Amino acid sequence: MTSTPGIITATAVTKTFLAGTFNGGKLCVLRGVTLRIAAGEIIAIVGASGAGKSTLLHILGTLDRPTSGNVHYDDVDVFALGDDDLARFRNRSIGFVFQFHHLLPEFTALENVAMPSLILGAKFQDVRAHALSLLREVGVDARAEQKPPQLSGGEQQRVAVARALMNNPRVILADEPSGNLDSANAEHLHELIRDLSRKMGQTFVVVTHNENLAGQADRVLRIVDGVIHERAPFLAT
Repeated sequence: MTSTPGIITATAVTKTFLAGTFNGGKLCVLRGVTLRIAAGEIIAIVGASGAGKSTLLHILGTLDRPTSGNVHYDDVDVFALGDDDLARFRNRSIGFVFQFHHLLPEFTALENVAMPSLILGAKFQDVRAHALSLLREVGVDARAEQKPPQLSGGEQQRVAVARALMNNPRVILADEPSGNLDSANAEHLHELIRDLSRKMGQTFVVVTHNENLAGQADRVLRIVDGVIHERAPFLAT
């Protein structure tokens, strides 16, 4: 555990799924996970396929509710919120980057980046400059008026990172963000995450199988049998 006050604290989080006749009809994926994440940290979550990494990320991101336990962002008990309030909290406080960028193909890169603010009711002309500055921050402002099919895979993922930053979230949660990229573009994305953490104090929680990315994290959390084990960052061999 870090001694720095956490912006995210998960306490005794469990998650159980119905699983037919297996194990009495239930599958326990998370078994009392407790962790604290401090502002500005890069946290890597690693583990075998099916260990519960993405399930934990989805709960931290309020995309799914735990079976038991709770998650606080500072002093906000997020799962005590109703669905509408939770959706508003998520849009304002959490940015997401996934393995597949999930950009909207009919909109330009600039419009995609602005989308989280537009969902909150902002007008495009009022947020355009901020969206463009984020594209500049991630190095693809020259591609602002291009649509996703006109961008390379690496460019699309950088646009996805800019979109995640649009509402100045407390934390960005990334699920295998470089898993669909070649090695060169993956390394560029890893450098971008490090730079954003250093320059903007941005907090990242990253599920990854990539040892290079995990080795650059401040802390590595390994999930084994639904339980968190903290270990020092490791270097690729």
